[in-house]
Amino acid sequence: MYAIALKMLIGDRGKYLGIIMGLSFASLLITQQSSIFTGLMTRTYGAITDLSQPDIWVMDPKVQFIDDVKPLQDTELYRVRGIPGVAWAVPLYKGLLKARLENGNFQICNVLGLDDATLIGGPPVMLEGNLGDLRRQDSIIVNDVGAKTRLASPPKEPGGAPIPLRVGDTLEINDHRAVVVGICRVSRTFQSQPVIFTTYTRATSFAPRERKLLSFVLVKAEKGEDLQGLCDRIQKRTGLAAYTAQQFKDLTYGFFMNNTGIPINFGIAVALGFLIGTAIAGQTFYNFTLENLRYFGTLKAMGATNSVLLRMIILQALVVGAIGYGLGVGGASLFGYLLGGTELSFRLTTELLLVSAAAIGVIIVCSALISIRKVMRLEPAIVFKS
Repeated sequence: MYAIALKMLIGDRGKYLGIIMGLSFASLLITQQSSIFTGLMTRTYGAITDLSQPDIWVMDPKVQFIDDVKPLQDTELYRVRGIPGVAWAVPLYKGLLKARLENGNFQICNVLGLDDATLIGGPPVMLEGNLGDLRRQDSIIVNDVGAKTRLASPPKEPGGAPIPLRVGDTLEINDHRAVVVGICRVSRTFQSQPVIFTTYTRATSFAPRERKLLSFVLVKAEKGEDLQGLCDRIQKRTGLAAYTAQQFKDLTYGFFMNNTGIPINFGIAVALGFLIGTAIAGQTFYNFTLENLRYFGTLKAMGATNSVLLRMIILQALVVGAIGYGLGVGGASLFGYLLGGTELSFRLTTELLLVSAAAIGVIIVCSALISIRKVMRLEPAIVFKS
């Protein structure tokens, strides 16, 4: 009976391909848009992910996300260091500063100032140079994407490729000389700005003069210390906010989810893919069933029960669902692979594959239910009608 069901399904090539195309399109759109959304939201807290050494981030209580910097007094660093359970605490400067290129153009850059002694918080991957080179005079490290794009020099000839920023080139950051001593790879920022690393002292000299310049205090807990307990202790003794790295990611993620139109925009695209897939697959599968009612009636007249016919329809739905899901996910994966390393944010996770599979499952269940009702009410006598 199952073989007959598959022959019925494949026999009508037009409707068979139509159902698969509808499911493939739905799977592609749902997976692609969800992956772009996930990649974009991951960029919002990319700096927290890159700075993997600290367990706890200490900041002003009114900070809402990673780029919402509200500076602290430098003395807060020593207050945090004196709290029991803190193995070490180092300062971090984070700010948007204007860099002047050799050709006279200006570019806003995301500048990170690391602790002068330890350089904790440095880039996770160095492509050229060494992190220790930051101890040289006027030295900075630039991320590879920024060096190739926004900080690159214009081509020498019209239509040529831009000239990437290289080790040894110089910039002016807020009227201060800066020499590139290394190229690194970090997570792309949400605004796609170039990322520049330097020492804390040099970063605060680059920044406009203010009474407060300390952006964050990075804390490492002593071995075996309860992180949440240490966060509570820091908050109680200093009056500052203290979050674990995951809590700070959640805070940043929540801000963008609740205060931007990103979730709505991508949610609409995913919903459209789901609705269009349901409409195409459901209608086509229903028409397929109508055209095969005589065959189902024949099977009923030969003694096939409703449960047997039900399993046949479910098998047909599962087959087209699996093929459509595979083609859609494969297309989305190919899309992400071909555009990897570009400005496009794309992050396909196991959870998204499961969500996409669940969505396609709902679509094929809805499509099958539409057809099942017609078959369940079918009278075998239809076989003898002209």
